[in-house]
Amino acid sequence: MQHPSIHIRALGMVEYEPTWHAMQRFTIERDRDTADEIWLVQHPPTFTQGQAGSPEHLINPTSIPVVQIDRGGQITYHGPGQIVAYLLVDLRRWKLNVRELVRLMEQSVIDVLAGYGVMARGREDAPGVYVNEAKIAALGLKIKNGCCYHGLSFNVCMDLTPFSNINPCGYQGLRVTQCVELGITTDWEELQAQLTQNLVQGLHQHLDKHR
Repeated sequence: MQHPSIHIRALGMVEYEPTWHAMQRFTIERDRDTADEIWLVQHPPTFTQGQAGSPEHLINPTSIPVVQIDRGGQITYHGPGQIVAYLLVDLRRWKLNVRELVRLMEQSVIDVLAGYGVMARGREDAPGVYVNEAKIAALGLKIKNGCCYHGLSFNVCMDLTPFSNINPCGYQGLRVTQCVELGITTDWEELQAQLTQNLVQGLHQHLDKHR
């Protein structure tokens, strides 16, 4: 049975705020016939603070801008060498609830890492993907009129230093890791392609199970 189409847009290095506003516009203007999209990006150094975020989680203000945004969750960091995948998806079309989408996103990262012999897991109490209690992928979503935007960030080969200036995702002392620290040296583009394939396959498999 045919699946709904998903347009994949690899946008490269883009500023955070214009990309966020473009996601908002896409979601507001879409209708029931609008195809879903996955945007693949990197961002220049940026802290983003979720809508219920507490300012005290920015421990040490730096020259890196802090952008107050409309996803759930607390503060996180985006920077070069991190894969960011934004899911602009109609949840009703894929018969998904938010919890199922979060699990699907986590599993897409877990499966990439498993392909390199790295055991990772999600956590019920703190969405994201963890390797030995260190966070390698962060998640955040906004739902509007049954459709979502924002998505996940996956640390590949970046400068992790800015994470030391925050309580990542609101957790004091939470360690952060990345692919290169785990011995994964596959290039960034290949990991991005694997992650994207897993996201699309996850959507297809979920829909097939719930048709």
